[in-house]
Amino acid sequence: MGIPFSVNKGAALFFHDDQEKEQWKKAIHSSTWHKRLIKEIKEEAKVLFNEKPVRETYSLFRLFAKTGSRLEYERIYFRKRKRLNTFALLAFLEPDDMRYREELNEAIWAICDEYTWCLPAHVPEKKKTEQVIDLFAAETAMALSEILRISDEAVDPVVRQRVTEEVERRIFIPYRGQSFEWETATHNWAAVCAGSIGAAALHLIKEQDKLEQLLRKVRGTMDCYLDGFAEDGACTEGYGYWQYGFGYFVYFADLLYKKTDGAIDLLQSEKVHQIALFQQKCFLHENRIANFSDSLPETSVFLGLSHYLNGRFPDVHIPDEQLGAHFTDDHCSRWAPAFRNLLWVKQNRGKPWPDNSYFLKDAQWFVSRHKSYAFAAKGGHNGEPHNHNDVGHFILSDADSVYFQDIGSGLYSKDYFGEGRYSFLCNGSQGHSVPVINGFLQEEGRDRSAQVERVVLDRQTEQLQIDLVKAYKDPTLQHLKRSFIWKKHDKPALILKDSYCFSKKPESIVERLVSPVLTIDKSENGFVLGGKLFVQFDHNQLKFTKEITEYSNHFGEVKQVMLLHFDLIIPKEACEIEIQFKFL
Repeated sequence: MGIPFSVNKGAALFFHDDQEKEQWKKAIHSSTWHKRLIKEIKEEAKVLFNEKPVRETYSLFRLFAKTGSRLEYERIYFRKRKRLNTFALLAFLEPDDMRYREELNEAIWAICDEYTWCLPAHVPEKKKTEQVIDLFAAETAMALSEILRISDEAVDPVVRQRVTEEVERRIFIPYRGQSFEWETATHNWAAVCAGSIGAAALHLIKEQDKLEQLLRKVRGTMDCYLDGFAEDGACTEGYGYWQYGFGYFVYFADLLYKKTDGAIDLLQSEKVHQIALFQQKCFLHENRIANFSDSLPETSVFLGLSHYLNGRFPDVHIPDEQLGAHFTDDHCSRWAPAFRNLLWVKQNRGKPWPDNSYFLKDAQWFVSRHKSYAFAAKGGHNGEPHNHNDVGHFILSDADSVYFQDIGSGLYSKDYFGEGRYSFLCNGSQGHSVPVINGFLQEEGRDRSAQVERVVLDRQTEQLQIDLVKAYKDPTLQHLKRSFIWKKHDKPALILKDSYCFSKKPESIVERLVSPVLTIDKSENGFVLGGKLFVQFDHNQLKFTKEITEYSNHFGEVKQVMLLHFDLIIPKEACEIEIQFKFL
């Protein structure tokens, strides 16, 4: 049975005709955003003109299998995509410049020469490369097919023919002939892989029957992707994976909508509407986010995606264009968002994130922006995609600094996604602002969960109470409730209370808080952190110590973090610990 729609072979996927394209090119020269972005692309081209093209080697390809390290091979792989993007965009904007055309053809040819478009980390040892389609192989197919569509005569006919052959061999044939694990996934892989393949098909496949067959599979996977979201629209993988996975869902949905003259609209459901709103609910201040799970503490936004979603859902906030991603921000050099950051941004500079408070009840995320201050906390469970053991964890910041932080995603490696995952400071509860009880850290697993028992959203005082007892394996722990009281004054205050009950007297309870390395100035009943946050506690109840340790961030950079420990001096079977934080 075919898909019940009629494909318009002449559908305008980007521009209706050459006249519209030329009008768009003229119009963008009056846009501050486009001028900034084009300048960045040209600056990158200058660097690349003087840089010898890099290539993958056997030893680099095998490095992951031998050591588990991904960084060395991927650095070269993504640099080649940056070269592709740069010269494809400039050949599109300035088609008469033969230098851009020549470099574009060379970049495409080099990618077609690759042993596989997959990353070594995604190719199982005993599988043939033609049996694997990963995120980046699918993205490469989409990138090349879209570049062919917009490039006109810039791509040599021989190169154009090779692209169609390589996409058919590496992507379409294996996709039609076998099933892949990600086809039924409920996370970013589903949207990125299927969406990229679907986009490539819409650009390249001319035969109606073949296109229908392939798009049927793609749509089934897109349904699975949406099943991974609850009704609150939260992406529990973290904001970066919302930007990634949902971005590719939208890129494909837009092409499909246009190709079918509006007959199929994947964005029309209320669930998709709520997912679209997630971005504005997880930012704390400017480019700083509530970066629970594998997300970076600070990030730029894809303005193209934001403008497009606002066009479909008017209550989607368009952020200030100063937060828009620079051309070189994406270390993976993905074509789809890079092109749409140029194509989709309208003549609207956007606005700062508005003050607001949100409770995403399915994910159990609480996020509050108040003036330049922000507080975020989470419940949930420890079996989420890209999971961190972090139920009960929180973030507290002002415009100048984060005082209690989530250090975010670490350096991806074989062990990072293997048995040693929770030994990494980024992932285990030892690197989050949650208690250590009788030496027990939080355990992983969906049953290691929290339950939000009380939420109060108010203009002045907000409250969140979470039951954390299931997160710990300690057999003597019978009761653990964590409550936050967020007082939204001109100078806000946060009260943290943990209430414990044990079947026998505990040996130790440590309230651990995670902070950047900031100054600590002792004062009566507490200390001042970073010169601006007074931390108050009972010295007769708690002994305070600090520890500075190191971790590798997502880019392999060694960073320091400060662990603040508040040890209960006299543990009891029933006890309550309170720590207050007041901005000065």
